[in-house]
Amino acid sequence: MKTIVIHGTVLTVNEQNEVIFDGAIAYENGKLTYVGPTPADLGGYDEVIDAKGKYIMPGLVNTHGHLGMSLLRGYSDDTPLQQWLEEKMWPLEGQFTGEHVKWGSSLSIIEMIRTGTTTFVDMYDHMDEVAKLVVETGQRAALCRGMIGLCSDEERKQKLADSVAFSREWHKQADGRITVMMAPHAPYTCSPAFIQQILEKAEELNLPMHIHMSETQWEVAQNVQDYGVRPVAHLENLGVFNRPTLVAHAVHLTDEEIDILAKYDVKVSHNIVSNLKLASGVAPVPKMLEKGVSVSLGTDSTASNNNLNLFEELKLAAILHKGVTFDPIVVPAETALRMATINGADGVFQKDQLGSLEVGKAADFIMLDANQAHYHPAHNPISHVVYAGNGRDVTDTVVAGKFLMRNRELLTIDEERAIFEANRMFNLLKR
Repeated sequence: MKTIVIHGTVLTVNEQNEVIFDGAIAYENGKLTYVGPTPADLGGYDEVIDAKGKYIMPGLVNTHGHLGMSLLRGYSDDTPLQQWLEEKMWPLEGQFTGEHVKWGSSLSIIEMIRTGTTTFVDMYDHMDEVAKLVVETGQRAALCRGMIGLCSDEERKQKLADSVAFSREWHKQADGRITVMMAPHAPYTCSPAFIQQILEKAEELNLPMHIHMSETQWEVAQNVQDYGVRPVAHLENLGVFNRPTLVAHAVHLTDEEIDILAKYDVKVSHNIVSNLKLASGVAPVPKMLEKGVSVSLGTDSTASNNNLNLFEELKLAAILHKGVTFDPIVVPAETALRMATINGADGVFQKDQLGSLEVGKAADFIMLDANQAHYHPAHNPISHVVYAGNGRDVTDTVVAGKFLMRNRELLTIDEERAIFEANRMFNLLKR
């Protein structure tokens, strides 16, 4: 079916960051076939959607998260990272079954659809449950079976075998909406030997790597104590960066380490809210951008955020670095918007297919209700999205040409049941 969406303000996020007033996008078979001014002749289309008063823009890409942890939203706040992990998160997560992950992830997916995220990265356990949800709900995802190596040899072998099996079963499934990455949790939770075993499988399966890195000062100091080098040099020495790699956090970096990331074209997921809430620090994003490192945005989990509204990350990415550097132009609105869209597509290694509204790319887009006071006067739509917009302004979420939410009504998932089941599963966990 040929569909066209007309009379909207189109934020293309193409190379010129072009904005088209009274614009239109058309799509067929999940791909964009037209992006431009609203045409006079609409006779060739099977469906015409009027988007007057709305912004049309690429769906947001969340490049780091742990969806199942939505069961733990608000369970332990205002705690240092290592204490939070070791005393609060890991003991409860160790009791999670596939059903816990299913319903926690359902909450997450609902929240992302409602706030305009069309593609997400998830690093967790029981990933078959998440993959099934992606199939059912229509979202796009890069999925990783996260592997913490603080366990017996036998358990590590099983985790790696599970990850390989998951990759073989799910990579490029759901009409290509699911891709897979190999994911050692972090240098401080995985031995060099275990990371190299994972890397070998990534090479064998031709998959990217995803790993937490340099999130805290403690982690960096521990890496130096254990291995004599900081995490960036450590992962470089192990050969990790020879594969396409997405690292989460990258908060504590030297100038030399940023040069290494740029040299290997390592992608960085900037988790600004989580890093602030856990007092991990502020990543040197302006320096990374200046040196050509591709930086995208991630929420991390709702246990450390406490929501998946990527519009919050978007605004903070634009304003926090201004305050830290005393430079009002260091991360302009256009750059922040690219971090949430096209750079996110780059972070999941699909920049040629996602992240901007251009002919031939996937019809992954969202529409925002701009007929509200905080979008007027309409001087600069990109500025309004970044500085005034909110995920709750999203009215429609579309992936591969399929509406997942239309006029704020969810079409592919039962929100009432997901809320009930998530609460039921957490109450069982507490008992």
